[in-house]
Amino acid sequence: MAEQEQCLRVTRAMKRRAAVAGAEDKSAPKKHVVLGELPNLSNVVVPVNQNAGVEPLKPKCVSKAKAKNKGLTTTAVKTTKEIDTGLGGDGKSDDPQLCRVYASDIYEYLRKTEMEPKRRPLPDYLEKVQRGVANNIRGILVDWLVKVAEEYKLLPDTLYLCISYVDRFLSLDVVNEQKLKLLGVSSMLISSKYEESSPPKVADFCSRPDVTYNKKEVVKMEADILKKLKFEMGNPTVKTFLRSFTSVAQENYNTPNLRLEFLGCYLAELSLLDYKCVKFLPSLVAASVIFLAKIMIQPKMHPWCPTMEKYCGYKAADLRECVLIIDDLYNGKRGGSLQAIREKYKQHKFKNVAAMPSQEIPASYFEDLKE
Repeated sequence: MAEQEQCLRVTRAMKRRAAVAGAEDKSAPKKHVVLGELPNLSNVVVPVNQNAGVEPLKPKCVSKAKAKNKGLTTTAVKTTKEIDTGLGGDGKSDDPQLCRVYASDIYEYLRKTEMEPKRRPLPDYLEKVQRGVANNIRGILVDWLVKVAEEYKLLPDTLYLCISYVDRFLSLDVVNEQKLKLLGVSSMLISSKYEESSPPKVADFCSRPDVTYNKKEVVKMEADILKKLKFEMGNPTVKTFLRSFTSVAQENYNTPNLRLEFLGCYLAELSLLDYKCVKFLPSLVAASVIFLAKIMIQPKMHPWCPTMEKYCGYKAADLRECVLIIDDLYNGKRGGSLQAIREKYKQHKFKNVAAMPSQEIPASYFEDLKE
């Protein structure tokens, strides 16, 4: 009985506190501000009403005629057009999740970030840092990681980040060939935790028949990677830029060209196999992928145009070396024995783009565009 009376007293006390808190909330209601009312938008013209506060942001394109009537400058209109056609999507959607009004700032940030030395591997780390790791050994590791990512149905971003961690770690510390797969496993665990909503567990990898490391070894390598990379785990990859470049490349299409999209993904993953592509910035590799994909789909049409040059930031001549390397990868002149990516994109769901015939690239395509 004593215990029941004590429980009743506690319950009454909790109810009294809740009633007091409710009365305080009603007497001083909190003011909620929507995101669109925040005034610190550097690249958006926001009309202000002195009496009613800041008007909510409306994600609409402003035409030149409307801009003239409203007193907006043509520069602001141009910026909106750049945002619409760039990172924020196809320019035809009012979906706020596309972040069209922030797209130009985001793209500028990504281009700046990809060039930071702390987020870049050394272009010649196999020669300067490593002793027992050769180009073909690295390719075998990447090929295996592609298989693992497919088995666990991981996002493409997880795979690209994983290989970025591998290259960056190999630029900083010597790893013998026996520990290379351990580096790959631990890098994929970290990238999964960064990108996936339900990342695989350490036990999932340790139980694989092709993994001979125990949980303790994997966790220790995870810690070593994080320390060496100074916990700088977020960096733009080829996939980051490929999304926006594919959108720009299809801006004149009435419907999305899935073959172009899948072919771009295929060529981009092939670039991961070759150590020679490590020296290129992710944005340059993504631009080269679109350049080559357009040649393969429409060989008689010049793949580059002023719009692509403007939004990608590269002239056709800038892409020459990277395009030729990726073309060699596609034709099996490089990494021909590595089949995981090739088998993956022979599937019907990817429109069998791995079986598309290769095309000769005219030298004239790498010349500067005529005005």
